[in-house]
Amino acid sequence: MASYDIVVLGGGPGGYVSAIRSAQLGNKTAIIDYDRLGGVCLNWGCIPTKALLRSAEILNYVKNSDQFGIKIPKFSIDFVHTIKRSRDVSQRLSKGIEFLMKKNKIKHIEGRGTFKSTSEISVVNGNKKQKVEAKKIIIATGGRPKEFPGIKFDTNKIITSKEAMSLKSIPKKLIIIGAGAIGAEFAYFYNEYGSEVHLIEMMSNILPIEDADVSKELEKNFEKSGIKIYKNSKVSKIQKLQKKVKVSIKKGSSSNTIEADMVLVAIGVTGNIEGIGLEEIGVETDKGSIVINKYNQTSIENIYAIGDVSGPPWLAHVASSQGHIAAEHASGHVTHPIDYKNIPSCTYCQPQVASLGLNEFSAKELGHNIKVGRFDFKASGKALASGDSTGFVKIIFDEKYGELLGCHIIGHEATELIAELGIAKALETTWQEIAMTMHAHPTLSEAVMEAAQDAFGQSIHQ
Repeated sequence: MASYDIVVLGGGPGGYVSAIRSAQLGNKTAIIDYDRLGGVCLNWGCIPTKALLRSAEILNYVKNSDQFGIKIPKFSIDFVHTIKRSRDVSQRLSKGIEFLMKKNKIKHIEGRGTFKSTSEISVVNGNKKQKVEAKKIIIATGGRPKEFPGIKFDTNKIITSKEAMSLKSIPKKLIIIGAGAIGAEFAYFYNEYGSEVHLIEMMSNILPIEDADVSKELEKNFEKSGIKIYKNSKVSKIQKLQKKVKVSIKKGSSSNTIEADMVLVAIGVTGNIEGIGLEEIGVETDKGSIVINKYNQTSIENIYAIGDVSGPPWLAHVASSQGHIAAEHASGHVTHPIDYKNIPSCTYCQPQVASLGLNEFSAKELGHNIKVGRFDFKASGKALASGDSTGFVKIIFDEKYGELLGCHIIGHEATELIAELGIAKALETTWQEIAMTMHAHPTLSEAVMEAAQDAFGQSIHQ
């Protein structure tokens, strides 16, 4: 039986990061995964969806090229190639992870791993079985889409995001249940490619965890582009017909029925904690997630859990950060826990949405007297020159000390702009430091500086 210092169960953005960091710290390391390395993120999530969304963005530019003085009287869509490009990008990155395993002398064991004891894992790959032993084990088995109660995914008419990114043709009519990040991204993509999209959300806003002003701005843009939105609407039934699918929704006392070619269920994620032997070895779980401490240790000292299995927020960058911490703590290396109040959240539709920290409501609820600064991209020279002037930057500060409490951005490249605020918050930056830091002109990032100035009545350009 092979023996290792650290074994990582799962090869996603949490698993492979923790394996590499473990190896960097001098540990004999192995990683166990039955699929291509990279997990859902690289193979069926973050990366391939961004490739699709980039294609949709280019398509939008082609459709609206007249505004740039470029006339494209005739063009065609090769949807099969759009999907192929997305898959090619994914495969290239997965191969890159394989290279990193070899570079760092990490043993990649292919198969499904199951705990046999707190230090032993059984790996099954077809008819081949083997056991591995480890001083420390990091669980990184990822997550999967939540199913709609009483309805099973069939990969044809009732689909998950995995099927949505590899369809062979564009659906004429698509229903999306759930208007969080995944639902919003696919609504944007398929609407741009010509589908009639119906987006259903049970909460009062799409992107319900985002700032209310941001959600309203995105809703306005989605409706302008032709997406039909149903808020405060609960799905009561999904029926598969011979060639269609029918969704029944309720809003208050009224009800409605929509027929479409298929329905994409995007109501959330649940961790893959079943079938890996956690019950047998006594790892504590709660509400479908593994219970962890600030260093990602489970209830068993030598076993760690990272990523989707440890509960929300279900984000790849959270999994990677947790992977760093788990590997370092397991190696006896000095490490610092994650600041869960400073995690960026990103949605990559157009306009993009990005945020971190508190919104207005939560800041007031926590007792802060706040100052709110806002700068609209329609007042930004770079945004106007680029033809992408939708949206705004909104920053929330504590009035007394000028402490940065949160930031909410909607607009072109919002998911890139948010990083500046993450660093600022980590350094406990005040409004004056953001407002007085020279930003290059013309850039979109000037909107961050202007929003900080606006919070205290000093904005120049609006």
